[in-house]
Amino acid sequence: MSTPQSICLLRTSAIGDVTHVVPLVRTLQQAWPQTSLTWIVGKLERKLVGDLQGVNFVTFDKSAGWAGMRVVKEALRGQRFDALLQMQVAMRSNLLSLGIKAKCRVGYDHARAKDLHGLVINERIPARIGEHVLQAIGSFCEPLGLKQTDVRWDIPIAEEDHAWAVEQLPGDQPTLLVSPTSSHALRNWQPGRYAAVMDHAAAHAWRVVLIGGPSPGERSMADAVLAACHHPPLDLTGKDTLKTLMAMFCRAQLLLTPDSGPMHMANTVGMKVLGLHAASNPARSGPYSDRRWCVDKYDTASRKYFGKPASEIPWGSKIERPGVMDLIEVGDVIERFEAAAEAMGIRTR
Repeated sequence: MSTPQSICLLRTSAIGDVTHVVPLVRTLQQAWPQTSLTWIVGKLERKLVGDLQGVNFVTFDKSAGWAGMRVVKEALRGQRFDALLQMQVAMRSNLLSLGIKAKCRVGYDHARAKDLHGLVINERIPARIGEHVLQAIGSFCEPLGLKQTDVRWDIPIAEEDHAWAVEQLPGDQPTLLVSPTSSHALRNWQPGRYAAVMDHAAAHAWRVVLIGGPSPGERSMADAVLAACHHPPLDLTGKDTLKTLMAMFCRAQLLLTPDSGPMHMANTVGMKVLGLHAASNPARSGPYSDRRWCVDKYDTASRKYFGKPASEIPWGSKIERPGVMDLIEVGDVIERFEAAAEAMGIRTR
């Protein structure tokens, strides 16, 4: 394809996946700086990436149903794009894409397509097995003649957000952030086990901070963790924004979390992530840049629930079964915590 004048990107959610789109935006901007980019993104997700320079954002409020789709269609009235990158396969997104006029409509390969995705596209990304989600999203530029070779985020964080983070986390004490709740409840670890790791860190002179959003589920999880802690952490649950959270990720040393949006947000700024994986495969959906500090019980879960190693089940399979996260023991997490601390030159023994 010759240099396109305009490209529309459709990836509305979730937070983690939206962070994976940013390197693709950077790839397109570097190759074609004059190309107009429009990104249709979710209402919450826009709060994280909506200030990227050189991108026109259109907000899709999925909670508004058909009315939300009409808002997007009206915002794009009269526009025809050289290419649409349809990076979401859910039925709602496929229907949303019907209101977008584009000559080239790039979507997923047959194996990753679902919900009539093939009916709304006319080009497909290469069919590959064993890719991280970020790599799959990055490959959407390949039908346009590009290749994503560098991964760069540079998501803007304002000075006032950094100042808020400094106010909450003053000084240079090593800091463990704990974000205990995933949007998928079966990916969550037990509150008492989080508390045991947090108490271990606190006993070794780490500042421990509990973080999370304002939803009732996240507040409930935070309260359960707090009730089990012997060394009360700083509780910032529901007190930050996506941008101030990013600023805290720039300031703290380590994040403990299950497979979740904050995991990927932290990764974008180079923070070490102690990810907890049993229900999902860290090679596919763990922190992209560095998974050395993650606890990986995905193969153990596959053998327990499917009777075969993870290498023999379809790539990307979720093992979201009751009790699957119990395969991760407190000792597994403390071992990774201490390994990460040692790598940073922080003594824990």
